[in-house]
Amino acid sequence: MGKEIPTRSEDYSSWYNELVKKADLAEHSDVRGCMVIKPYGYSIWEKMQQALDKMFKDTGHVNAYFPLFVPKSMFEAEEKNAEGFAKECAIVTHYRLKSDPKNPGKLIVDPDAKLEEELVVRPTSEAIIWSTYKKWIQSYRDLPILVNQWANVVRWEMRTRLFLRTAEFLWQEGHTAHATSKEAVDETVQMLNVYAEFAERFMAMPVIKGRKSEGERFPGAVDTYCIEAMMQDGKALQAGTSHFLGQNFANAFDVKFATKEGKLDHVWGTSWGVSTRLMGALIMAHSDDDGLVLPPKLAPIHVVIVPIFRNEEELSKLTVEVDKMAKSLRDAGYTVKFDNRDTQKPGFKFAEWELKGVPVRLAIGPRDLENGTVEVARRDTKTKEVMKLSDVATAIPKLLDDIQENIYKKALSFRESMITRVDTYDAFKQVLDEKTGFVLAHWDGTPETEAAIKEETKATIRCIPLDAPEEAGKCIYSGKPSSRRVLFARAY
Repeated sequence: MGKEIPTRSEDYSSWYNELVKKADLAEHSDVRGCMVIKPYGYSIWEKMQQALDKMFKDTGHVNAYFPLFVPKSMFEAEEKNAEGFAKECAIVTHYRLKSDPKNPGKLIVDPDAKLEEELVVRPTSEAIIWSTYKKWIQSYRDLPILVNQWANVVRWEMRTRLFLRTAEFLWQEGHTAHATSKEAVDETVQMLNVYAEFAERFMAMPVIKGRKSEGERFPGAVDTYCIEAMMQDGKALQAGTSHFLGQNFANAFDVKFATKEGKLDHVWGTSWGVSTRLMGALIMAHSDDDGLVLPPKLAPIHVVIVPIFRNEEELSKLTVEVDKMAKSLRDAGYTVKFDNRDTQKPGFKFAEWELKGVPVRLAIGPRDLENGTVEVARRDTKTKEVMKLSDVATAIPKLLDDIQENIYKKALSFRESMITRVDTYDAFKQVLDEKTGFVLAHWDGTPETEAAIKEETKATIRCIPLDAPEEAGKCIYSGKPSSRRVLFARAY
């Protein structure tokens, strides 16, 4: 089955697109620019949601839901935010259809049903949420507000790639309000750390934490923090962002509170989000030419058991033992699939579950039953071993932990090998064209230099790493003084 997918070295883009479809994660829909997330893909997203949701609640946040539609005047209130998203907005102008008198059975927009004010289909929810916070906040006693919402957003996009860029996508967006600047900054950094921990602990994907340059900052934010990951083709992927909004949205929506001292002040805000784009990151960070490689903590199925049988009698005997194995693993919290289909041969099943990235495969036949053993294959290394049936309940959980750790270590080793320090513009361009990956280089801090480098090389400043040491140097482009290196890359 895996042979239907191009190899990464042949055509990385086609490899990704075909893998998403062949592994039953998602497909293009009949609505241009939108996708259908299939059950297997959605179950991975659900696991991401569950892990993140717990982390949000453990840090004091609660979930709420806000309207999909935002009145245009409300959306315009924070100018930078509105301007930043204007070209991606879908707009509702009418509220009714009617039968077309010239074409029976067809519908047309009813010209008499024009809305008094157009509604923006949310590309992000700051406007509707901050207009709501104005009603919720009067005093310092009402703060902080720590709210998250799980939702869909629309950013009009016709050049689509499944999970990476679609007109509609799923995400979570946190929006918090605070009494002081320090509290809001602390919240921004806390949520960046939550995202980094999730990426590394659950996705087994190492990330670099940093701040965005002014040119890459979220529209309407004072500061944007991000986590950046490296994909196997040497391109970077922004895996999450956390924004310190200052008082910009509080000013735009006149959200004030009475301080402890009895003065009126505007509140301080943050917003932070990750989306189904993480699905694309998960696929591209770990998978190989035979299919998905899923870290066990996010795998919909942890263990698949494939019986080897020639007739119903053999299958019945195997099923008795398999049911015991499966129960012991399920009781320990693992998801087990018993693939007892008689319509496909074992070789087909092996390839199918390899394609779908199931971390552990157990194969058992009549001879194994006699010997009290089972064949164990791990997806990440493709190695096999024979294990005693009596050891399965204790050994498989340890094996799954080892697979999770190994996938992370492999990705970290690759990421480290793809970071290059350069001191000249020629070396910078050579690395981007020949080696690819992250490039650590001096930058003079001006948007003009940043824009020129992007125009000439298609590389952007992914972030100013939080752990970047002070280091005097010269900008690779302008030769002007620089105090630290920043992280460049071509990116998704």
